[in-house]
Amino acid sequence: MTIKKGDKVKVHYTGTLDDGSVFDSSEGKDPLEFEAGTGKVIKGFDAAVLGMKKGEEKEVNIPAAEAYGEPNDQMKQKVPRDQLPQDQEPKVGTMLALASPDGQQVPARITEVTDKDITIDLNHPLAGKNLTFKIKVEEIEAA
Repeated sequence: MTIKKGDKVKVHYTGTLDDGSVFDSSEGKDPLEFEAGTGKVIKGFDAAVLGMKKGEEKEVNIPAAEAYGEPNDQMKQKVPRDQLPQDQEPKVGTMLALASPDGQQVPARITEVTDKDITIDLNHPLAGKNLTFKIKVEEIEAA
């Protein structure tokens, strides 16, 4: 049985960057479970599992455009320092959790700090990066 759109699948994976560093892995955890071909995972990963069989393993290279996209300069914003909690000193590289209008948590990274304001980057931390995944199909449940 091969994976087709709408099938529920469980996969183990390890994701690496171009320099070989691991940015995410299901090793030692439950496999990732999702509905194939429905956009629940990044585009390139979704496309990679289609046609795979139970027990099959493969390595796939996903360009940034099919992963988290290219960085968007419009996703960088200046925020007055007085809008931050007073008990925390902002530092470049610090990750913040912001709430979107619909209540979702949105990660933001501080990229610049001045006396008056900070610059935050709302791009996904992996935006602009090519990703490589080793994928192993553990289970397939037909749609």
